[in-house]
Amino acid sequence: MPRVQDNASSLEKKVVLLVLRDEDGSLSFFVYPELRSIVKGEDIAYIEDLLQDFVGRAEEHPAELFKQLSSLGVGPLVTYEAGLNFAEYPSLVAMLPRFVQL
Repeated sequence: MPRVQDNASSLEKKVVLLVLRDEDGSLSFFVYPELRSIVKGEDIAYIEDLLQDFVGRAEEHPAELFKQLSSLGVGPLVTYEAGLNFAEYPSLVAMLPRFVQL
């Protein structure tokens, strides 16, 4: 996804998933609550299945999954930002309370 101006209002229309890794390596997934307003038609079933797959894979192989998610470049989900310190992305931090944890 091309870089957009770093503010929550412009990002909200593009960011549908936040994946956070804590100190012990566990992953937490937060999805945009109005996902169905962004992803339409037959794509929504695919994305919902993909998200559930991520949650399941995170239990078995969190490090590998996080590495993969940090570099998505093609397909229905593309990585916008990846980093070690979520606090360094204030616009994403501002969006987190509006997202729903899977």
